[in-house]
Amino acid sequence: MKILVIGDLVGESGFKKLETEIGKIKEENNIDFTIVNGENVADGMGIIKKLFDGIINAGVDVVTMGNHTWGKRDIFTFIDAKKLIRPANYPKGVPGKGYGIYEANNKKIAVINLIGRTDMNVQSENPFLKADEILGEIKEKADIIIIDFHAEATAEKIAMSYYLDGKITALFGTHTHVQTADERISKEGTGYITDVGMTGPKESVIGMDISASLKRFVTTIPERYRVAQGDTMLNGVIFEIDDETCKTKKITRINR
Repeated sequence: MKILVIGDLVGESGFKKLETEIGKIKEENNIDFTIVNGENVADGMGIIKKLFDGIINAGVDVVTMGNHTWGKRDIFTFIDAKKLIRPANYPKGVPGKGYGIYEANNKKIAVINLIGRTDMNVQSENPFLKADEILGEIKEKADIIIIDFHAEATAEKIAMSYYLDGKITALFGTHTHVQTADERISKEGTGYITDVGMTGPKESVIGMDISASLKRFVTTIPERYRVAQGDTMLNGVIFEIDDETCKTKKITRINR
């Protein structure tokens, strides 16, 4: 079983890059299942139905979200879509679902979305305890468990990987938009990478226009972020999973 994870789509240029590359990547690597983080695809903040449908039609099995889940009001018209999940540790009563169970190659794959609490400026429940709760719910329902941990702090992501070691198949980080080179597989067979990176404008400040970003940092005067223009890149990883043990046996980073 090979699971492809593609990092945060930034703007419509990120979506177009996905459309262009995903078929090639899936064919070249015999991909069985694909997860994409789409929380920045609509103008750099949020998602709309047109783009969500486009992502699914491109061949994606699950779209995960993050701190910009509610960035576009249009999401409320399709928040219950089967292939869309938002952070599970948002407060109770929030629309949508935090995980889903899907099927591929006769395997049941649980995909869970969590959001960190360190420097995220989002009121959320404890992601560690929420993970425990969900794992208890799906204990007998899934063969493979994958988590998208949308978090700012490297330490929080690493801590989560140790907390869930041996309990899940793989954990990948999103949100910082910079692909890390720390992929590893634990002795218990849990795959991990701190951040899979982003898919969007290459010459940018994590996807945003350079001049606008510099003005904010240099002058501290508020400047509206806008998605950068120009050439695009695609970041992601492939988790290769043993069909017998359902544990990760190989991780390959992608940078196109």
